[in-house]
Amino acid sequence: MNIRADLHLHTVLSPCGDLDMSPRKIIRTARERGLELIGITDHNSTRQAAIIRNLGREQGIHVLTGAEVTTQEEIHCVVFLPDDCLLREFQAYLDAHLPDIPNDPDKFGYQVVADPDDNILYEEPRLLLSALNQPIEKIERKVHELQGIFIPAHIDKPRFSILSQLGFIPPDLPFDALELSPHTSPKQFLKANKYLNGKPFIQSSDAHYLEDIGKVSTLLQAPDFAFEHLRTALHNLARP
Repeated sequence: MNIRADLHLHTVLSPCGDLDMSPRKIIRTARERGLELIGITDHNSTRQAAIIRNLGREQGIHVLTGAEVTTQEEIHCVVFLPDDCLLREFQAYLDAHLPDIPNDPDKFGYQVVADPDDNILYEEPRLLLSALNQPIEKIERKVHELQGIFIPAHIDKPRFSILSQLGFIPPDLPFDALELSPHTSPKQFLKANKYLNGKPFIQSSDAHYLEDIGKVSTLLQAPDFAFEHLRTALHNLARP
């Protein structure tokens, strides 16, 4: 079956996310935009993801749970974990490697976890925009050790992307797909980066506001929403 997916959404937990990005409003908007699958990817935290996944189950929206991780090199990577046990293990890894820099809500924005009724359950005291003290290869290794999905994010952007920070994609870096922002297309991007022909690409909104959810999306072909089937669907996006 065809699955319309937007795999890069931020919530009220991301300091740069709008306070309207609550679980209830994200799921409602995803349904209105005709999405079947979304990815919850707050900066360096998974704490909001399972709440949105459970709410999505009730309302017919499938949710991949993960985070947008900032590496030591200040590269953004989208990661997803297959179940709650492994999600908690990855959260412990994030907590262990996030610098102890306090958030300033007046400067960066609030970082809160909300329940399905928009009640605040938790406020993250550390600044989630900080880079972890781990290089990209160690983060990739950890994600794959936990049977997760690893995707370098918005690689066409001039900041916080693997190309902006390294200038190239290491040929020995195992990834499940590469993500493009809404500001280009795979065809346009590959004209300038021919060495990436044959790699799997997704395109995501990186939505921080409700109006941006589903602005762009990726069509995946999978028999169902099982995590391993979705991973295979990502790999199958490789272009000849």
